[in-house]
Amino acid sequence: MAPLSLDAPSGRYLSFAEREEIALLKAQDKGVREIARTIGRDPGTISRELRRNAATRGGKPVYRAVVAQWKAQQAAKRPKTAKLVGNGRLREYVQDRLAGDVRRPDGTIVPGPATPPWKGLNKPRRQDRRWSTAWSPEQIARRLRVDLPRLDGWGEELYVKNGPSLGGYGAVAMNAALTQSMTKLPEQLRKTLTWDRGKELSGHAQFAMESGTRVFFADPHSPWQRPTNENTNGLLRQYFPKGTDLSRWSAEDLEAVAYALNNRPRKILGWKTPAEVFDEQLRSLQQPGVASTG
Repeated sequence: MAPLSLDAPSGRYLSFAEREEIALLKAQDKGVREIARTIGRDPGTISRELRRNAATRGGKPVYRAVVAQWKAQQAAKRPKTAKLVGNGRLREYVQDRLAGDVRRPDGTIVPGPATPPWKGLNKPRRQDRRWSTAWSPEQIARRLRVDLPRLDGWGEELYVKNGPSLGGYGAVAMNAALTQSMTKLPEQLRKTLTWDRGKELSGHAQFAMESGTRVFFADPHSPWQRPTNENTNGLLRQYFPKGTDLSRWSAEDLEAVAYALNNRPRKILGWKTPAEVFDEQLRSLQQPGVASTG
């Protein structure tokens, strides 16, 4: 154990005398704000001190001035090795998500289109875009607790239903692709389908008979009636600008984009991925005694 330093730090940091005062007041069951008023510090400073530098006895945090001083002294040592430098698996995980490459389920990178050179004009529309969307720092931070155990070999690959790509355009091709996708889902997950008023689903009656799925259409100019669909359209526009000819891409390339979206964490899902939520739903349906909603 490194020797304990009792030298008075600058006014920005807590001194050993202040930590002794905090320990005495904490032993008297004083609150954070009362302790802060007593020693003339901000309540946030006291709250962080109690959270970061408390000792653990019997599974419960206990604040001791000597232990807190030693912990603060260790944390203040410089130079300090950065976590990304000292942990190769963590560094690879962060770099991979910052790169934002589109990968197939087997890990193969899909390069995507060659983007036109930038000419200094406004952002072009309806032109190819780079197939690379990095995760935000918040997404990476929220997923570390979930994904890091898997980096050590835990966890399993989740089942993801992407569906077949269309072999054409129009009602016939749409019916064939939808029927092939929907009939593979459990009956409880394909009771209804809400669509916009596009002509590609003009054969909805035939689709309903073949799949057993009831089809509903949103009112004109009412995108809020199908919010998940609108949100997904926005995510797809990151890869395919409006007006893109999807026939340029193979079914494997389109499935790689779907795989990337299905494995990107979302705040609305509690930072779970759509694939994880879908997998949980499938598992709940497989459990005996689970009631289904009509």
